Amino acid sequence: MTFARPPLLYDDPPYRLSGVVYGPLLNQRSALARLGDAVNQPPYKAPPKGPVLYMKPRNTLAFDGQRTAIPDGFQAMRLGATAGLVIGRAACRVTTQTALDHVAGLVLVADLTVPHDTFYRPSAPFVARDASCFIGPRIVPLAQIGDPNGMTLSVRVGDAQATVSMADMVRPAARLLAEVTEFMTLSTGDLLLLGTCPDMPLLGRGQTFVVGAPGMGELHGGAQ
Repeated sequence: MTFARPPLLYDDPPYRLSGVVYGPLLNQRSALARLGDAVNQPPYKAPPKGPVLYMKPRNTLAFDGQRTAIPDGFQAMRLGATAGLVIGRAACRVTTQTALDHVAGLVLVADLTVPHDTFYRPSAPFVARDASCFIGPRIVPLAQIGDPNGMTLSVRVGDAQATVSMADMVRPAARLLAEVTEFMTLSTGDLLLLGTCPDMPLLGRGQTFVVGAPGMGELHGGAQ
């Protein structure tokens, strides 16, 4: 399944996206707490000591107003609402104090996955579905948003509503970016998600969703 990318408000530099999207697993305290003692069981026998990243391939990218297909055998997908740091200049071994100097702005993201309980190494068919990573229609400079960790996102799926606090992150924005760049370089236009909460409404066939945040507008999508 392929989609033509519609004109967006970040087509021009410094907001042109590279199409590379990384996300951290278990970066929300509620997601880590939900595992309970399972984090101490083999093969890892301890909570993560650093960021555990996953990557969203280009086939997963979707944009405001599009719809994703629910895979056969499933009735719904889990909606992971979050914000993404848009890298404004290459970031390699940055410090926590300077990390956000490398960020051009923030964008709303809805990362849809097939419901599953494999948190450390989820199967690709669960997390890499076509058109499952929705990117908001505009990037907002950090100067307009302030502290990314102070953001609260609103989520609506049909009549169900929820909120997501970016203050719940194990690694706040600057620390997450600094620790990721200890072992890899992020390039201009890359997107680093802050983390998603597992306790979000499920998105079923025929339903639509809205993710919003003060000063950032709204991201819309749906399922078929």
